Amino acid sequence: MRSPGPQGPAGEAPPPALTDHDAVRATFSWRQAREQLAGLPGGRLNIAHEALDRHLGTPTAERIAMRFLPRQGEPVDISYRALAERANRFANLLAALGVKPGDRVYGIAHRTPDLYAAALGTLKHGGVFTPLFSAFGPEPIRSRVEIGEPVVLVTTERLYRRKIADWIGETPSAQRVLLIGEVAEAPPGTLDAGQAMSEQSPDYATRPMAPEDPALLHFTSGTTGRPKGAIHVHEAVVAHHVTGRYALDLQPRDIYWCTADPGWVTGTSYGIIAPLTNGVTMVVDEEEFDAERWYRILEQERVTVWYTAPTAIRMLMKLGPALARRHDLSALRFLASVGEPLNPEAVHWGRATLGRPFHDNWWQTETGGIMIANVAGMPIKPGSMGRPVPGIEAAVARRTDDGIELVKDPAETGELALKTPWPSMFRGYLHEEARYRKCFVGDWYLTGDLARRDEDGYFWFIGRADDVIKSSGHLIGPFEVESVLMEHPAVAEAGVIGVPDEVAGETVKAFVSLKPGHAPDEALRREILGLARKRLGPAVAPRQVEFRERLPRTRSGKIMRRLLRARELGLPEGDTSTLEGGRE
Repeated sequence: MRSPGPQGPAGEAPPPALTDHDAVRATFSWRQAREQLAGLPGGRLNIAHEALDRHLGTPTAERIAMRFLPRQGEPVDISYRALAERANRFANLLAALGVKPGDRVYGIAHRTPDLYAAALGTLKHGGVFTPLFSAFGPEPIRSRVEIGEPVVLVTTERLYRRKIADWIGETPSAQRVLLIGEVAEAPPGTLDAGQAMSEQSPDYATRPMAPEDPALLHFTSGTTGRPKGAIHVHEAVVAHHVTGRYALDLQPRDIYWCTADPGWVTGTSYGIIAPLTNGVTMVVDEEEFDAERWYRILEQERVTVWYTAPTAIRMLMKLGPALARRHDLSALRFLASVGEPLNPEAVHWGRATLGRPFHDNWWQTETGGIMIANVAGMPIKPGSMGRPVPGIEAAVARRTDDGIELVKDPAETGELALKTPWPSMFRGYLHEEARYRKCFVGDWYLTGDLARRDEDGYFWFIGRADDVIKSSGHLIGPFEVESVLMEHPAVAEAGVIGVPDEVAGETVKAFVSLKPGHAPDEALRREILGLARKRLGPAVAPRQVEFRERLPRTRSGKIMRRLLRARELGLPEGDTSTLEGGRE
């Protein structure tokens, strides 16, 4: 077992960073939150300055910023100082290539230190960094390049040859392709970034940026049409920092593991920025999900704070508790989940199997950071998203002819709305101003998610507005049905949709994948239906259950109900570029 080292936790776990949620909310201001950061002269700032540079005159400079776990071989420890030098070399390389502030730089690579250095170096230089999933095929990459018009692509030799080389010459904006990692032979038109960076200075004066200058461009898929590019600014770092502290309870001596890929907004906001601004040691694993490897990482690296996706949790649940109990997971003190609502069963499983419950939280690509959370110092209500974090005002709203009306009744469902502004709020959809404006009514951002708020101020996810099932006058939230199905000991995952019915308008159909050792037979189908009818009543329970070996999911873990519905009814599937698949 690897020792946590001097940067690791010592003795008893520290108290939660947020112990009195109501008291902090009452006095919180974003101005005071910004004062927790260093800033730059003249009211300017830069995300990379807050993540790296401000630590360099402190003992944190020698703390391990990243413990990189390659697929094979020994871990690589990189201090805050060393990571800053890598980022500086990349920033100097961009400058030498004529890249200007505001230019977009795309990163398409697996989780390696070079990718993180490229992201931070781009921000240091004042560029706009856009992470893309390395598992995207050629077409999703090309469509995002055509929308965002980057001047630089950062990728690996293997990914370039397989997914980019055939079409890159037809996209004139991409002037440079920088190859990171091992490069056997740089193809024509590309540059070995490692070799080029070695010739650059490890010193760089991070560029002071206006708070509203663009810093990040994150693509998010809609149900139809091309993906949307959500623009985020340097001011977003204020929200990344404070929500990392309050919602994830990050404290300076933590060993933190966010399993999200930087190609997803979580892997940037909470896989790069929040942990570094909070001075923690982050674990970065190059390999994809493997249950035994994951438990071994939690044990050997003495992970204290773990942020992962419901999909991964369900996959661990599917394998049973025995594997977990073969490992010493006593270092864990805070577990959090994001990507889609977390079923209550997963919260209970975490407590029983890992010794800690999972704390769900809610946010979107557009919000840029965590908005609603079950924080460490607050009781968990399993199945709830939690309560708004300090600085965020959330409400349940009903659209009217004149705008919106806020819903007061705890039993009533409406659209989740957030009062603007907050620092990490997206500032636009690239090239789609009208689409952006439709997201707002007055001072409220309408999320497209249906929710209710209970008498204690906890929010409960009902479903996407276009996912809700209307059956015989009832509005049925698929998440509620899925959570009950998950209570059956044979069920690993469940996805629920509405299918047309001549009498009821729609009826509920469930798609279920099973845990190992369970046969998808008629007896089990009747058993699952019986549980649902007993718990939900005949008006809400599924009429049909179809067994599937696996359900379609996005790489952020969300079950793609619209894809289940499209395939069931023979409808267009829309954008499937974020559909989970094998590693490429």
